Amino acid sequence: MFSPATRKSHFPSHKDPNLRPDPPSTPLSESQNQSSITNRPSTGTPAPWASRLSVLARIPSSKNTKKGSDADRIEPVYVGEFPQVVRNAQASFLQRSAPVTGDAGISGGIDRGSSLSWIICGNKLFLWTYLSSAVSKKCVVLELPFTAIESRDISTKSSHGNSWMVCVVNWDTTFRSTEKVGLECDSAGIVICNQKTQAVIYWPDIYSEDGNTPIVSLPALDDESQVTHSFRGGKTKANPREQRNWNGNGYVVKPSFLNSFIASPIPGASHECIALACHSNGELWYFRCTSSGIYRKKVSHGSSATSTRDSDNEHPSMTKGYARSLVWRYHHFVVSEGSSRQFFLLTNNAVECWNIQLTPDINISELWSNEIVGADGDSGIKKDLAGQKHVWLLDLQVDDRGREFTILVATFCNDRISSSSYTQYSLLTMQYKSGQNFSLENADTRHGKVLEKKTPMQVIIPKARVEDEDILFAMRLRVGGKPSGSSIILSGDGTATVTNYWRGSIRLYHFDLPWDAGKVLDASVLPSKEDSEEGAWVVLTEKAGIWAIPEKAVLLGGVEPPERSLSRKGSSNEGAAEEEKRSLAFGGNIAPRRASSEAWDAGNMQRAVLTGVVHRSAQDEESEALLGRLFHDFLLSGQVEGSFEKLRNSGAFEKDGETNVFARASKSIVDTLAKHWTTTRGAEIVSMAVVSSQLLDKQQKHQRFLQFLALSKCHEELSSRQTGHSLQTIMEHGEKLAGMIQLRDLHNMLSQNRSDGGSSPYSGAPNDMSGSLWDLIQLVGEKARRNTVLLMDRDNAEVFYSKVSDLEELFYCLSHHLQHIIGREQSFIIQIRRACEISNTCTTLIRTAIQYKNVHQTWYPSPDGLTPWYCQPVVRSGFWSVASLILELLKEAMEFDLSMKSDLFSHMEGLTDVMLEAYAGAITAKIEREEEHKGLLDEYWKRRDALLDSLYQQVKFLVEARHQDSDGIDVVELKEASLRELSSPLLSIARRHEGYQTQWNICCDLNDTGLLRSLMRESMGPKGGFSYFVFKQLYEMHQYAKLLRLGEEFQEELSVFLNQHNDLLWLHETFLNHFSSASETLHALALSQDDGSALVIDEGSESNHTKCEPSLADRRRLLNLSKIAAMAGMDSGFEMKTRRIEADLHILKLQEEILKLYHDNKEKQDTTLLLTPGELIEMCLKSKNRELSLRAFDVFAWTSSSFQRSNKSLLEECWKNAAGQDDWASLYQASTAEGWSDEESLRFLRGTLLFQASNRCYGPDAQIYEGGFDEVLPLRQDVDLVSSLNDVGSSVERILMQHKDFPEAGKLMLTTIMLGQFGNDVDEAENASPME
Repeated sequence: MFSPATRKSHFPSHKDPNLRPDPPSTPLSESQNQSSITNRPSTGTPAPWASRLSVLARIPSSKNTKKGSDADRIEPVYVGEFPQVVRNAQASFLQRSAPVTGDAGISGGIDRGSSLSWIICGNKLFLWTYLSSAVSKKCVVLELPFTAIESRDISTKSSHGNSWMVCVVNWDTTFRSTEKVGLECDSAGIVICNQKTQAVIYWPDIYSEDGNTPIVSLPALDDESQVTHSFRGGKTKANPREQRNWNGNGYVVKPSFLNSFIASPIPGASHECIALACHSNGELWYFRCTSSGIYRKKVSHGSSATSTRDSDNEHPSMTKGYARSLVWRYHHFVVSEGSSRQFFLLTNNAVECWNIQLTPDINISELWSNEIVGADGDSGIKKDLAGQKHVWLLDLQVDDRGREFTILVATFCNDRISSSSYTQYSLLTMQYKSGQNFSLENADTRHGKVLEKKTPMQVIIPKARVEDEDILFAMRLRVGGKPSGSSIILSGDGTATVTNYWRGSIRLYHFDLPWDAGKVLDASVLPSKEDSEEGAWVVLTEKAGIWAIPEKAVLLGGVEPPERSLSRKGSSNEGAAEEEKRSLAFGGNIAPRRASSEAWDAGNMQRAVLTGVVHRSAQDEESEALLGRLFHDFLLSGQVEGSFEKLRNSGAFEKDGETNVFARASKSIVDTLAKHWTTTRGAEIVSMAVVSSQLLDKQQKHQRFLQFLALSKCHEELSSRQTGHSLQTIMEHGEKLAGMIQLRDLHNMLSQNRSDGGSSPYSGAPNDMSGSLWDLIQLVGEKARRNTVLLMDRDNAEVFYSKVSDLEELFYCLSHHLQHIIGREQSFIIQIRRACEISNTCTTLIRTAIQYKNVHQTWYPSPDGLTPWYCQPVVRSGFWSVASLILELLKEAMEFDLSMKSDLFSHMEGLTDVMLEAYAGAITAKIEREEEHKGLLDEYWKRRDALLDSLYQQVKFLVEARHQDSDGIDVVELKEASLRELSSPLLSIARRHEGYQTQWNICCDLNDTGLLRSLMRESMGPKGGFSYFVFKQLYEMHQYAKLLRLGEEFQEELSVFLNQHNDLLWLHETFLNHFSSASETLHALALSQDDGSALVIDEGSESNHTKCEPSLADRRRLLNLSKIAAMAGMDSGFEMKTRRIEADLHILKLQEEILKLYHDNKEKQDTTLLLTPGELIEMCLKSKNRELSLRAFDVFAWTSSSFQRSNKSLLEECWKNAAGQDDWASLYQASTAEGWSDEESLRFLRGTLLFQASNRCYGPDAQIYEGGFDEVLPLRQDVDLVSSLNDVGSSVERILMQHKDFPEAGKLMLTTIMLGQFGNDVDEAENASPME
C-alpha cells in the first residue's frame, strides 16, 4: 500500500540538500545521520524486490479487510523492473558503499521527451526506455571519465552520483515534427553537468559506436569561457564562490553551485547541441557541445543579485535563490518552426523569458521579466504582509502549450498570537495576458507586466514546520499528469506528493516508500497516444523499479492538506522491524512481484475504476456477483432453474448498454488476461499455440454464456424489455472475438510465410522481418498499456490479444499513427507489402464480424437505430487512412511488376467494400434515429466516388497492361473480356453503394446497352436512381435521341427528369400522346427567357446535337406547334388556350416590327432576345416615334386584362405621349381661321395620333385579346365626377385635360378621340362631344 499524508511533524535534519538538480535532475543525497535510523516503516509502497516480511507489511489489518477493494483503488501500479545490469550494479555498489557511508549515492531521472530513464550508480550511467515491457531491456551503459569524477572536491566517494544533472538530446525530434509513437528512441546524445564542479561530459550519440566516446570539459579558474576538446581536463581546483544561506535560525556561509541544467539540439548541425545552466549566485552559462569539443561561456546578465534587508531580523536576504530553475517554453522542439527557442529562468522574485538563437553564432537575449514577489498582490505575491517573513520561489514548470506557469512557493510566517513560526507551501499559477506578443525588437515592454494570475494561489499545506533552506531548495515540481491540472512535488529526501484541486479543495496523494526501498528519484508523465490528453504520473524509485499513479488513486486516495512537511520527515513510514532492514543486504536478487495486472481479473470493481467506467452501485455489484455464480453453476451442471427470477429480482435488467450486468459479464469473458502468458516475453509470444488456444477458450466460454442467456430466458428479456444496446454489445463481443481469432491465424500465416521466404516476390524484403501487422499489434498494445497503467507490466502483444472488446483501438492507431507503421522513407516494395498486410487485416476483421452476425442473426436484437461497432467513426477513419495510403501507392506503382500492382489493387478492392459497408451502416442508423446525417452522407459520397473512380482507373490500366503486347483483330475482344472480368467485382460494389459514375463508365466502355438497361431497372427513382443519373449523362452529352429512346421503357422516370428540360419534354409528351401537356410545355418554352429555353439543333448526326438560344422566328414556330398540340388534345378550355397562343403570336410579331422601327434610329439590338410587353411599351415611349407610339397601344391590346390593370400608369403615359405627338394649338388656330367643314375636320383629325389610338383601343373594329380598355381606362369622364379634381387620370378625357393646349383646343382634342371611337360617323361623334 502507500501511506497517505499524516499530521506528524517531527523531522530529522538533512546535511547537504544543496545539491538540487532540475528536470530530469537527481535528488540530493541524504545525510549520513540518516543511517542511524534503525526501524523501517511498517507501511509504504510495495517493494517488489524485498523479502517476504516486506510483503507481509502490506497485508491490511483485519479491521480493514472489508474495505480491501477500496484500498486497491488508491494503490500505485508497478510498471517495470530495472534492467538486470542495473540491478547487478546496484547490488555491488550497495554492498561496497552503503554499510560504510549510509548513503546510497545513487541518482536518476526520467526524460519526458524520449521516455528514457537513467540511473547513475558508482562511476556508470545507465539509460533505458522505461516504457518497454520486456525484462531484458535495451540498456546503454556509459562510464564516467575518471578525470571528471576526481576533479575538484568530489574525489571518488560514493556520494558524487548525487551531484550530476543529466539531459537527453533526442536527435530524432530534429528531423520529424512528431515523435515516434510506441517505438524506442534510437538516436540520442547525453550531456551531464556536475553541480559543484561545473564539469560537463558529452556523449554525441549513445546508440552509435562512433558517438559514445565521452568529451569532458572542466572549468578554468576565473575564466568566463573555455573550449575543451578531450576528456583529459585540467586538475586545477577553484575556490567555489561563497554565499549566505538560511539554516532556519540564521545565516551561514556556504559555497554556491549550479541549480538547473537544460539542453537542446542545434538545427542543421550533426550531433551538436546547446546546454544552459544557471548558477545559484545568479550567473547563466551556456555550453556548446560538438563531436570535437565543448565551448562554455557565461551569458551577460542585465541585472545582478542585490542584497535586501528583512524587516524583522535585519539580516541580508538570500542570494542563493537568485537563479532557481530553467525550463524550455515548449517541451518538444520542432526544427521546421524556426531556429530559436525560448526558455524561462526563475529567480528569487521574478520569472524571466530568454531567447536563444540556435545558429552558428549563438545569441542569447532577454525578452521580458515579470516580477512575481512584489508590492502588487493582484499580479503575483504581495510581500511584507503582516506575519510574513520571507517568500521563496522554489521551482517553475510550464505546460505543454507554453502558456501557463506553475510556481512552487514556500512562505516563512510568524503567528502573532502564538508567536510560533511556520512555513506555508503554495502553488501559484500564472498565464500570459491576452494579446501579449513580445519580440527582440519590442524592448520597451521587457520589464512590464507580462503575466497575470490564472487562479488564486492554492495553499498546499497551510502550516508546516520550519525547514532549513537546503530542504526547501531540494524540492522539485512537475506538471502535466492526470488528473488534469494536478502537480507532483518531489522532496530531496525521496518522497513524492501529488497535489490536485478537486471539488473545491486541495487534495494530496503521498507516494512514499519504505526506507529499504530507497528514495523517489524523479517523476514524469506517462506518454499518452492522444495528443490532447495527459498521461498518468510515473515515478522512478531508487531500488523499487518504476511505478505509476493512476488517476483514480489520486482522486480517491487524496487527503486534506495536513499541517506537516512535504518531505519524508514525519510520515507514517516510521518504525518497523529491524530484521527487514538487515535483510536488505541480502535481498537484492529476489525476483519482483508482478501484482498490478493480476488485479485486472481479480475483480470488476478495480477494473471499472481504472478504465473510466461509471461508478456502480451496491445493487449492480450484487447483481454482477449473482450472475457470476449462476453462470459458474451452469458451466458445472448445465442447470438454469430459477436463474431468471433471481436476476430479475436483483435488478440485473434495469440498466442498458455497456453498464448492463450481462454486457459487463460478457466483456470480462472476452477480456480475461491469461496469467501464464507473463512467463514469456518478446516477439516469440505470438508464435506459441497458447495464444490461439486462449482465444478459442474465450470463444467457447462466450458461446456458453449465450446458451445460458437463452436457456434462462434472459435473452428474451434483454430483447423485449430494453432498447437492445446491451444485447448488441454482448453479440459484438462475439464478433470481435471471432475477428481476433482470424487475425491470430492470419498473423501465424504471415509469420510462417516470412520465415519460409514466402511465395510473393517481395515477401522477403530486407529490413522488414517483423511485418506491419506485428508493428500494429505492438502499437495497439502499447496504447492500451499507457491508458491502463495496471497493464504496464504486460507485453504489448499480450495486452492486444487479451483486450478483445477494445478492438476499435486498432483502427484508431491506423488513423493516427499509420505513418509509423508504413513509413514513406521505406523502400517502395516494403511499403506495398506492409500496406497489403494492413489492408488484409482490416478486411479480415470486418468480414469475420459480418459473417459471425449472419450466422447468429437470430440472437441479435432489432437493428433499428443501433450502430454496429465496425460502423463507428474511429473505424471508418482508420479505413480511410489505409485506403488513402494505398491510393497513393497505386499511383506511384506504374513502373513496378504487374503482379505486385494486381495484388495491391485486390486488397484495395476488398478494403473499399468493407469501408463503404461501414458508412452505409452508420448512415442507416442515423436515419433510423432521426439524427442529422447530411454531413456524414456527404463524406460517404465523396469518399465513395474517390475510391471507385481510382479503382476503375486501375482496372483499365491492368487491362491495357495485360494486352500491351497483343496484336491481331481479336485484341479488342480480348480487352473487352478482360475488362468485363476485372470490373465485375467493382461493379458489384458500385451497385450496392449507388456508385452511378462507375456503373456508367463500365457500361460505356463495354458498350453494353443491355447491361445499362438492367442496372437502370435495378435502381429507379425520381431523384436518386441510376436511371436518373443515366438521363442526366445523356442530356449533358447531347445524346438526345438515345435519351428519348430510353423513354420508351422508362416513361415515368424520363418524364420526371425532363420536367427541368422543356426543350425535350414536349417530345416525350407527344410520344406519350399527352398533347395538352405538350401544348403547355411548348407554350412555356416559347416564352421562356432562362437557360431552359435553349433549343436542340440537329446537325446531321445522332450524336452531334447542340443547343442554341431560340430566335423570334423559332419562338413563333414553337407557339404554332403549341397551338396544333392544343387542338390535337381537344380538352376542355382548349379554345382559350389557342386564343392566348394567338395573342402571344401577335406580340411576337409586334416585337419584330418595333425592333425594326427602333433600330432605324438606334444602334442594333439583339433580335434573339425576347422582350416582355412592358419592355416593348417602354421602348416605344422612349423612341418618341409616332409609329412606335401607336405600336404601344397594339401591345396593350394583346395583353391580358390583368396586365392592363397592373400597368395602368404605363397606359396613361401612352396617352400622354400620343397627345404630345401633334401641335393642337396650330390645328385649332387653322380650323378657326380657315373655317373647316365637318369633312375637312374629319380629314385633318383622322391624321392625328389621338384619333388612331382611340380607334385602335375603343373603335368598333378594335381587336383585343381579353376584356376592353373601358374596364381599365374609360374614354370619357363620368359627368358626376367632372368636378372631382382628385380623380385626375381616371379616363382619357381627364388625361387630355392636363395637356398644355387643352384650354384652347380641348374641344378639338375630345372630338378627335370621339371620332376615333365611332369611326367615320361624324354626327354621333358630334353628339358625344362635350359642350364648350
